Amino acid sequence: MKQYKYDKLLGIRTGENRFVKLPVSYHNNPYEATSYETLETLIEHYPITENDCFVDFGCGKGRINFYLHHFTGASVKGVEMEDDLLADAIENLAGYQMQHPDRLKRIEFLNCPAQEYQIAPEDNRFYFFNPFSVKIFQKVVHNILKSVEEYPRSIDLLIYYPHAEYIYYLEKNTSFELVQEITIDIFYKNDSDDRILIYRI
Repeated sequence: MKQYKYDKLLGIRTGENRFVKLPVSYHNNPYEATSYETLETLIEHYPITENDCFVDFGCGKGRINFYLHHFTGASVKGVEMEDDLLADAIENLAGYQMQHPDRLKRIEFLNCPAQEYQIAPEDNRFYFFNPFSVKIFQKVVHNILKSVEEYPRSIDLLIYYPHAEYIYYLEKNTSFELVQEITIDIFYKNDSDDRILIYRI
């Protein structure tokens, strides 16, 4: 019900899959959109403002990008290597533009592997919903840390449905510190992994 409600509000289509496609390699996981219930919980418990630049790695059809842009005013970027999913995100961008013509600025989608995305100085919030293996995650985090060295700023990593290998790597091999845990109460009682961990440097 919420999927229909929010997709209609935003002028997008992010739920149904037009195709079933295996990832291009074992390093990449199949597309699964973050639920709108999770996004509601996120913005209720975690401040995101128009001064933030939010990057979603493995953005798929762009649900997070449009939701956060609409409700928080943040700049949003989606990084997606799968051509078909990126095409859906671009199609959704057109729908969002028609529905909200005054809100089109500060939305961008990029077609590239996550580890090849060039971290911009304004990027300060990074979202991961288990899009790829820990090896790729390590490379992405390395790129983020390199950017922080060059352009010092506070950075948050938002890890939804956190993979144990992600957590181990961050806590044992980086200076990121866990600052917040957000449980998605509607799902958490049946699945204790349904939470968002926020790491900061």
